[in-house]
Amino acid sequence: MTGYDVRRTLPLRVEAVRQFRRRRTLVAFAILLALPWVLVLAFKIGGDPSPDGVPSLVDVATSGALNFALFTLFVATGFLLVVAVALFCGDTVASEANWASLRYLLAAPVPRARLLRQKLIIALGYAVLAVLALPLMSLVAGTAAFGWDDVELPTGGTVPAGTALGRMAIILGYALVSQLVVAALAFLLSVTTDSPLGAVGGAVGLVILSNIVDAVTALGSWREFLPTHWMYAWMDALQPDVQWTGMAKGAALSIAYAAVLLALSFRLFRSRDIVS
Repeated sequence: MTGYDVRRTLPLRVEAVRQFRRRRTLVAFAILLALPWVLVLAFKIGGDPSPDGVPSLVDVATSGALNFALFTLFVATGFLLVVAVALFCGDTVASEANWASLRYLLAAPVPRARLLRQKLIIALGYAVLAVLALPLMSLVAGTAAFGWDDVELPTGGTVPAGTALGRMAIILGYALVSQLVVAALAFLLSVTTDSPLGAVGGAVGLVILSNIVDAVTALGSWREFLPTHWMYAWMDALQPDVQWTGMAKGAALSIAYAAVLLALSFRLFRSRDIVS
């Protein structure tokens, strides 16, 4: 008979299945996968966008599948993806406490550090899938609605489709890294509260607050230390030559914030009195 082995407690497969069966997981992915088709329908009903004097991705959104995917990512980066990432990472521990099942997991016994690690891995895994699902479905919807063509830049010029796919990989990689700070913040709130809505809403609210403060130009260079300041730095990959400075600063800041927030999460949870 096999004795107790800490490595057998709360397997990743079990946690992944548990999280997948949650209604919020299915609803979140349904919304992300439906958004590109809703936008296609909007463009089909409203016709091609008319330039308003300021070059933007919406002006070239219907030029092809790649342009459409870039536009979809642009409109979703600041809020929808933030909500999705916060949902997966902020709900994971708080929901167990809310259901009064957290103490039973720890009594299994699952070591606290392992419980957090397993839940964090699965939460980040679903967050990655959420961030990738939107542009991938956008490529499918864009190809069906607008065909496949080179990327047309809002400022003029084009990027060949083959080169654009490489740029898209850079953009998605940066989008994932930039959302790390959201994931870590939501996870920190999740281990400090019994309210899943509080953890998710708190993370989204702080991101919104950061965006508001970032709009205060009087802060000057201090804005560069805000976690959301570089969220759209991936647009530098749409230049004729990729500009790496903004993305490098944004990635470094996001990783630094995430490391501190996650370390604090484990520290706080280790000493937390679990009563639910």
